Amino acid sequence: MPRGCFMVRSLLAEAEDRPRFDRWYQVEHLPQALEAFGAQRAWRYWSRTAPGVHYAFYEFASVEAVEALAGSAALAAMVAEFDRVWGERVMRSREVLQLAD
Repeated sequence: MPRGCFMVRSLLAEAEDRPRFDRWYQVEHLPQALEAFGAQRAWRYWSRTAPGVHYAFYEFASVEAVEALAGSAALAAMVAEFDRVWGERVMRSREVLQLAD
């Protein structure tokens, strides 16, 4: 069964938010999301071409597991917590990715 990945792209509205966002995501959000989602592992990147863009990746054993996350209470809770902390200061998009053969 092919592995799946859940990707979150975040765009910070203000460059000065980056240090606080970086610490919060690494120390709080990423570990909590990894556990809540039941992902196998998680990692993140900052874009070098667009410095306000941050990517987080959560790896799953299957694409079906990622797709099941979409309507889950776990995702809703993590989105609500993110919105509570960052409000409209960070815009996000999400994608379900499948490992190419």
